[in-house]
Amino acid sequence: MDILEIKASLRENLGRKDAVSLRRKDFVPCVLYTGKENIHFFVHEFEFKKLIFTPSVYTVKLDVDGKSYNCVLKDTQYHPISDKLIHADFMMISADKPVSIKIPVKLVGTSEGVKQGGKLVVKMRKMKVSGLAKDLPNELTVDISALGIGQGIKIEKLSFPNLEILEAKNCILCAVKTTRNTVKTPDGK
Repeated sequence: MDILEIKASLRENLGRKDAVSLRRKDFVPCVLYTGKENIHFFVHEFEFKKLIFTPSVYTVKLDVDGKSYNCVLKDTQYHPISDKLIHADFMMISADKPVSIKIPVKLVGTSEGVKQGGKLVVKMRKMKVSGLAKDLPNELTVDISALGIGQGIKIEKLSFPNLEILEAKNCILCAVKTTRNTVKTPDGK
């Protein structure tokens, strides 16, 4: 998994007043959950563009006033009207503990059903998985070549090395639906 470096500064004061003051200066109040203590810091909102507004998923090397932490972005909160980022939660990762994260799904191949005129419908663009940080890939690759019209791929049929899928087993990742231009095969099906 790719690593993104972010520089941050510790928050001296906590509370609503301080958070509002930071947001007015285009900073985002954040919390890093380490398992022992919570570290409150702030980051300029520009730093989040590379982290949030991308289809990729990153582990973050967070530099808080000279101290370095390896973590992942766990949660974000947005203003209800302006959609501006107002808060972010990070979770520290360690080499020996599994981390759960949503990873993008990449569909490869051309479905037989699509070749016959069907339409590929993607239900999930990211999938939540759990695994050690060293085992987390940049994307989860799924081959759809064998999908015919009316067929789909359920989560229970998928597996990835050293990862546990945390999605419901009966969820459908993608399916090929019938369309008006579906070509009938010689046997009439």
